[in-house]
Amino acid sequence: MAGITDAEFLNKIIPYGFDVVTLGGYSLDEKTIEASQKIIERGRKEFHFELDEIIPHIEKEVNLIKKAYPDVRISANVRSTTAEPIIEASKISDLDIIEVNCHCRQEEITAIGCGQEMLKRPDFSDYISQIVDGSKSEVSVKIRGNVPDIDTLEVAKIIEDAGATYLHLDAMDPNVFDADWKLLENVCNNTNIKVIGNNSIDSAEKIRKMYQCGVYGFSIARAVISGTLNFDISNF
Repeated sequence: MAGITDAEFLNKIIPYGFDVVTLGGYSLDEKTIEASQKIIERGRKEFHFELDEIIPHIEKEVNLIKKAYPDVRISANVRSTTAEPIIEASKISDLDIIEVNCHCRQEEITAIGCGQEMLKRPDFSDYISQIVDGSKSEVSVKIRGNVPDIDTLEVAKIIEDAGATYLHLDAMDPNVFDADWKLLENVCNNTNIKVIGNNSIDSAEKIRKMYQCGVYGFSIARAVISGTLNFDISNF
């Protein structure tokens, strides 16, 4: 979660059983950096660095985690309207996964055609393929489910065909405060990409339910930040 998930925070939660942690989200090009600044100005948490600062900062954060927990894999969630800055970030030493943010729905980000608006780009497949082909890290793509006018399964297939290793799926159901379990199951059953399930995980029961949908793994953010996670995730 932007503005929160830095190395200091992640080093505190790793002992609770996490084997992969994600830094970010970070904005990597001029358009997304400007959008991040606008988000901050209206009072929302957000990471904000200038173009010449961002790559060194991520590298420093990666090193802080690896020094404390060398066996934990590290992902960086990043945003950019073009592929090149993401490819450059993937070259950071000891960064295991570069995660392309096609998920953010903040108006400042979607207004520049980034975040979840990326899913509507005519060249979306080429964009992901370019990142996969140039990346020095494994590639994950994070998307939000049930975006209006978007077929989530078709997008998942595009991401798989483009060569990404992981699909980080926020299975958001806009009608209920819970994950869209049918959507997760549909994507898992009809693709071979490694699906990381996300949304509304606040109990061991929901993790089991997510695995029953066929996910490769799961992610947690809000329950950890709010302090409502009352079980050891290393049991899963």
